[in-house]
Amino acid sequence: MTQPLRIALAGLGTVGGGVIRLIEANGALIARRAGRPIEIVAVCARDRTKDRGVDLSRYQWEDDMTLLAGRDDVDVVVELVGGADGSALALARRTLAAGKGLVTANKAMIAHHGLELAEAAERGQAPLQFEAAVAGGIPIIKGLREGASANRIARVYGILNGTCNYILSTMEATGRDFADVLKEAQELGYAEADPTFDIEGIDAAHKLAILAAIAFGGRIDFGALEIAGITRIRAADIAQAAELGYVIRLIGLAECEAEGGGLFQRVQPCLVPLTHPLAAVDGPTNAVVVEGNFSGRLLFQGAGAGDGPTASAVVADLVDIARGQSAAPFSVPVNDLETLQPADAGRRRARAYLRFTVTDRPGVLAEITAAMRDAGVSIESLIQQGRPEEGGEVLVAMVTHEGPESGVSRALELLEGSPSITEPPLVMPLLG
Repeated sequence: MTQPLRIALAGLGTVGGGVIRLIEANGALIARRAGRPIEIVAVCARDRTKDRGVDLSRYQWEDDMTLLAGRDDVDVVVELVGGADGSALALARRTLAAGKGLVTANKAMIAHHGLELAEAAERGQAPLQFEAAVAGGIPIIKGLREGASANRIARVYGILNGTCNYILSTMEATGRDFADVLKEAQELGYAEADPTFDIEGIDAAHKLAILAAIAFGGRIDFGALEIAGITRIRAADIAQAAELGYVIRLIGLAECEAEGGGLFQRVQPCLVPLTHPLAAVDGPTNAVVVEGNFSGRLLFQGAGAGDGPTASAVVADLVDIARGQSAAPFSVPVNDLETLQPADAGRRRARAYLRFTVTDRPGVLAEITAAMRDAGVSIESLIQQGRPEEGGEVLVAMVTHEGPESGVSRALELLEGSPSITEPPLVMPLLG
């Protein structure tokens, strides 16, 4: 057996501890599959004294994580610190500049700086791997780069955030409202103390930007993503969707339109038909659908976070590096990546669910339907939910026939400033 692959580990949180436990538990098996042992040489974290449930005494400790990149006894640095910039980015840059391999679970860093890091990896002829950055233990990046590599990808979409999926599926099962379920998710550890990145769709958007670049051979353009979270969804929306034969899920979707049409990228709550495979995905689970022109529909599903699944993805990248099988980070060399222009979302045709919160007085429905008529939007069904005490608010929900998104946008512009509408309307497309 050849020399071991020597790694340094930056970040000893949930995933970092999981990587250590995995290598200790399955070291012999990993060595057989990789063709050589994978050994941890050095580690770094904020607090040297913290009990992490693993024995760190056998590893060298560095107080400055960027020094890991300069160690002569390290072949690959594993970055598990997180954050788009700061020390994580400094470590990544220094590692690749030194010609050493980099494995990271840092979706934000790859979404914002992935092209720069891929160029540095090419210059230094060093591997850059980030399977764990998207969907935890699901091998979706490997699936796109390798398993579906012969296909022209039409769409890639799915449930990319376990926190949001737990909240929505729990609301669906219990009838409780958003704030109550979010609090429970925080108590159970499914949501952070500050859950903004999750519930506002930013975490899912980071992952979608990475998947889109790999699927369509384009340069990452995180700024072009349209992002909407789940904070405005009510139990009443969940109930109405169920009556229509749908569930609500936060969906990240990327689609490369026909010649010259541009790249569409959006994270948004959608109504998913009960017959669709994503409708059955509940709890803190991720699932990604890839549609290839020869493979057809491929579904990747599994745990999207947690120490075990994410550590599994990290070590899988290390095994590839040990075998000498690392591919171009975004499937093709950086210079071959296309600059894909953002698609015109207004031209997209879809059915939509709209929910209005309105004052309970005569003429409100007529005002809304007139705006829809004037914008060329055809209404398939319309429901007024409940009737509170005089002077209160009611919910008006409708589903449109298929039409261009620009029509719905125009109707909402016509209704803007109406004293009858007490909060901004909620719009969710029906996944078709």
